[in-house]
Amino acid sequence: MTSPARPAAVPAVSVCVPTFNGGEPLRAAIASVLSQTWQDFELVVIDDGSTDATPDLVQAFDDPRLRYLRNPRNLGPEG
Repeated sequence: MTSPARPAAVPAVSVCVPTFNGGEPLRAAIASVLSQTWQDFELVVIDDGSTDATPDLVQAFDDPRLRYLRNPRNLGPEG
């Protein structure tokens, strides 16, 4: 049985990483995901209004598979 065809722009897998003031553990997580040998994925980092250098840390990665979404303020787990 074959899988239904997907549009080329839609990755097979989305890896979602929520963060708030992620710092070095976030940098390591992003690097780990992006270094995988399997390439058909997107990495979505969802920043819950970090007040540290998280935006700069994420933007330092230049990879088209990385998407960065940022809440303008911290919404907490319920948000």
